[in-house]
Amino acid sequence: MESLAKMIDHTLLKANATSTDIRRICAEAREHGFASVCVNSCHAKLVTQELAGSGVKTCCVVGFPLGAMSSEAKAFEAECAVSQGASEIDMVINVGALKEGNDTYVLDDIRSVVEAAKPAIVKVIIETCLLTDEEKVRACALSEKAGAAFVKTSTGFSTGGANVHDVALMRKTVGERLGVKASGGIHTPQEAKALIDAGACRIGASNGVALLCS
Repeated sequence: MESLAKMIDHTLLKANATSTDIRRICAEAREHGFASVCVNSCHAKLVTQELAGSGVKTCCVVGFPLGAMSSEAKAFEAECAVSQGASEIDMVINVGALKEGNDTYVLDDIRSVVEAAKPAIVKVIIETCLLTDEEKVRACALSEKAGAAFVKTSTGFSTGGANVHDVALMRKTVGERLGVKASGGIHTPQEAKALIDAGACRIGASNGVALLCS
């Protein structure tokens, strides 16, 4: 299961996560060789310290989970996280702006984070459960145009998570030019494999160890 482990962003985004909890998931990530540990940005420094020398990356969410804060606030949060060791940023788009057709705002919102996060890469959470297929395609195209490295299905905090249809649609839209991250509601190795077969190259999960051991 080593190949699956290297695709997993081991995730803890709960509001009540303590430093002890964060250290635990970092230890698990080191043990299993996960791709990254994904946390809220207040934990960036601790995660970076805990993962030093492991090859596991520090990933921080930005504008999470609603994506409805100002672009300036998102960019500042991304810049702070990167200054504390994050090498990957998972940002949430402004879903309302996308749904009302304000593509210029969405493009500029993503681009502001991409620029602020350099040299870290940015994954764009489009929150597929709130979008039509046409909106998903537009969100992916805007993410690519803005310079993002990945598109990502879900926060895991809305009305649904990753599914095969959405991952396949996202992969079709971005081709091999961007990564596709499936996140939210992935409970079993079989579900993870189905999403990878559909085009995902990264899996976001709070139960990464269970995905390897089940």
